[in-house]
Amino acid sequence: MDVVAGLLILVGVVGVVVPLLPGTLLVAVGVLFWAIEVRGTTAWVFAGLALMLLAVGAVVKYTVPGRRLRTAGVPTTTMVAGGLLGIVGFFVVPVVGLLIGFVLGVYLAELRRVGSAAAWPATKAALRAVGLSLLIELAAALLAAAVWFAGAMST
Repeated sequence: MDVVAGLLILVGVVGVVVPLLPGTLLVAVGVLFWAIEVRGTTAWVFAGLALMLLAVGAVVKYTVPGRRLRTAGVPTTTMVAGGLLGIVGFFVVPVVGLLIGFVLGVYLAELRRVGSAAAWPATKAALRAVGLSLLIELAAALLAAAVWFAGAMST
């Protein structure tokens, strides 16, 4: 049971970085699977702490980069355009097309909105925000995995 939970958590951590897998969800499922199988108070305390870290990470991964984008003057509509073209890009050029489509979508939306001189700085701000979001989610997943590991060692 610890091995299955550990594999789910490991795949989840990889899934944070690889856009094909629902990373945070897999980490949460692994932790919950472990707590259900162990059935002890200690397991549920560690699982609760790990799930709390994932929840906080999910909130922070949207609020902090979103605030930075608003400060940089990049509107939500630009991010939506990047996301939509990223989805199209994912199917046109598997895996890397997501990033290529996102960058192209943000650039084109900003090109239309502010012109060529300001489009690239806004695109760089959007990329930094996405990178920060990824790092926050990865940190939360790694912290949750560490909490699970400590719990697994103590039960």
